[in-house]
Amino acid sequence: MQLVEQHVINRNDPRFAMIDEAAFKSKNLYNAALYEIRQAFIHEGRYLNYNEIQRLMQSHEAYKALPAKVSQQVLVLLDKNWTAFFEAKASYEEDPSTFTGHPRLPKYKHKTEGRNILVYTVQALSKPGIRDGLIRPSGLPITIETEHTVVDQVRIVPRNGYYVVEVVYTKEPVQTKVDPSFCVAIDLGVTNLAAIASNREGFIPRLVNGRPIKAWNQWYNKRMKELKKQLPKADRGSRACDEANGTHHEHAQPSHSPLPARC
Repeated sequence: MQLVEQHVINRNDPRFAMIDEAAFKSKNLYNAALYEIRQAFIHEGRYLNYNEIQRLMQSHEAYKALPAKVSQQVLVLLDKNWTAFFEAKASYEEDPSTFTGHPRLPKYKHKTEGRNILVYTVQALSKPGIRDGLIRPSGLPITIETEHTVVDQVRIVPRNGYYVVEVVYTKEPVQTKVDPSFCVAIDLGVTNLAAIASNREGFIPRLVNGRPIKAWNQWYNKRMKELKKQLPKADRGSRACDEANGTHHEHAQPSHSPLPARC
């Protein structure tokens, strides 16, 4: 199975500016390629697939601004977004009642504020660095320590005011000894965050109190509203409010979680 080791890079990190510049270049390529695809689709009724847009964009300055392997991954992502659009369009035509509206074409990212994901395959990572437990992406003068010496890819994902570096690696699952006759049921809620029951003898059913989390969420929403009122109207986006509220991570600590399905 695939897992990710995550590292948070905030604005105070000296690596942030270099990552932000590369993510901006990734956005430029995404928008430039999207323009070509939209024009062909709207005016000619044809779709430029990955191979076609790859050939078309190779000479473009936005493509050359990033390492070739990274630029290719930007176009791969764009192709997946269009594939998702076509699948949604087909589902809509089959049964419009399952949608709130007609599926829309993939959108452009904001010209100045927009950032796009950076994906580095193993071919775009320093092999000596990985052997030493160091992630050194091609064309990006940064180093990130990792617990792994074999990785599948590295993704740098833009968030509100910070970046998350995801080191993707494969780990063989270990089957534990279990008794298939035992089972547990978990019912999720709000006031009661979870109700847990089991058919195992001696197991005491549990209720997990959700009120503290509910109260935290209400406080957070109230606090965000207060902060937004203090900002100029032009700066009332989620990124500015996150920074003002101190909700971005302050330390780059690795964590492990299942690999997200997107991207």
